[in-house]
Formats: sequence, structure tokens, C-alpha cells
Amino acid sequence: MLKILSSQIHHFIIDLFISFRYRGAMQTLFLKPNWPAPSYVKACTTLRTGGVSQPPFDQFNLAEHVGDNPEHVKANRELLKKNLNLPNEPVWINQTHSSIIVEALPKSAETVADASFSSSKNQICVILTADCLPILICHRSGSHVAAVHAGWRGLANGIIENTLDTLRLPNDELLVWLGPAISPANYEVGEEVRTQFVIHNPEATYAFLPSPNKRWLANLYALARIRLLKLGVTSIYGGDYCTYADPTRFYSYRRDGNKTGRMASLIWIGD
Repeated sequence: MLKILSSQIHHFIIDLFISFRYRGAMQTLFLKPNWPAPSYVKACTTLRTGGVSQPPFDQFNLAEHVGDNPEHVKANRELLKKNLNLPNEPVWINQTHSSIIVEALPKSAETVADASFSSSKNQICVILTADCLPILICHRSGSHVAAVHAGWRGLANGIIENTLDTLRLPNDELLVWLGPAISPANYEVGEEVRTQFVIHNPEATYAFLPSPNKRWLANLYALARIRLLKLGVTSIYGGDYCTYADPTRFYSYRRDGNKTGRMASLIWIGD
């Protein structure tokens, strides 16, 4: 009985929190793609503000695997659903920097993958990031959508190529939005990372600048664009954020280390 009462009080507090703090404040909690997708295609990336997580995960951490209080993560996910009026539970996948893509269905929840897709209404693709590049994809007609988690390993291993192969659509009819990721000014990598990209495509040379430490400053946005353009995707938007340089709005693994939260990037076909 006490456990049931505690749960009821917990949800009551969350509902009050939503009612008083977030009514009419969606524009401060989410970024929306600046792309010409149909209006019924819903897409956004969350900011770190507006949740219940405590430091160092403050505030709107949506990841279960980072060491945050599970009840706070659960509460934040409830806030996410209520603020976006989500039609279903997002299909949270187990990201491992792979090149695996799955269909966003309830049975795919917690599956090892780094991208998901859907051609059905109200099936929500979602990925988590904190420096890695979130890529949202939409067919111009709104018939298909996908969400991609693209760190340097995923990019090098072909997560973009695998996603587009799975969609089996004319690539020149796709819209792509590059969400908030770490900028090259703050993303230093070793020669082994640069080599993996340059071997695959010599044009990747232009996505790396020498750093003062005799290493390389990597441009995730440019690396993604190079691969998308090579595949025939020309309608590419976004790519003008830096998670590392903006601690007020974004989590950053490179800046804050293991003890930090994750933003979510979501896309789905609405009614």
C-alpha cells in the first residue's frame, strides 16, 4: 500500500511540475529542424533544460545508462511525452557506435542499433547524443523517416550508408537535418581517426585541420555532408551548433566526461 501511495504521489508531483513550469514553454525546451518537411512530420532535439535531474545530469537527461537517478530519468521521459504530446512511447535503442539500423517498432526497444526508421504513422524514432551527431532524415513526401546516431565510429563504419540502403528511396528525394554536435574547434582526434576516413574518401581530408597538439580537429558535420553528397543527398540542413561550447543548452561528453546526460533527437510521422 505504501509503495502504491508513493508512486501516486510521485506522478502527482510530476504533473504539477509540468502544469506550472512548462505550459506554453516548448520553444525553450526543444530545437526543431529548419527544413521543408511536411507539417505532419514531427521532429526535434531536446535541450538539457527543463527536467528534474540533479547535477551533474541537470536537468533534462533522457538516458538511463549514464548513472543518473532512474526515477529522474523516468520523470524526464514522462515530461518528454507530455510536452510533445507523443502518440506512443519512443523506441529507445541500445546505441553502441555500430552501423546497425532497425525499424522503430515496440519489439525493437533496447535492441543494439544506432539508427531507426519508420514508414508507419506514430512510430517514434529516437536517438541519444552528447557530442555525437544526430541525423534526422525524411522523405520529401513524408512517407518515411529515420533517426541516426553518428559519432566518428558510426560514420566511419557506414551508419549513413546502411540507413539509406535500408530506406531504399531515391536519395535525391531525402531531406536531412544535422542536429547539435561538437564543432571542429573543440573536437581533437588522433591520426588513426583521420586515416579511417581519408582511406574511404580522399575528400575527407578537408574535414580535418591540424591542431596545436600535432593531432587533428575533426569536423563531424563536414564528414557527414561528404558522405551524404556522395550518395546523392543534396537537401542538407542544420549543422551550425556546438555542444561543447554551449553548456547552458547542451550536454557534452568531451567537455564534462562520464558524468553528463544525453539529449534526445526524435522524428515520427504524425496524423
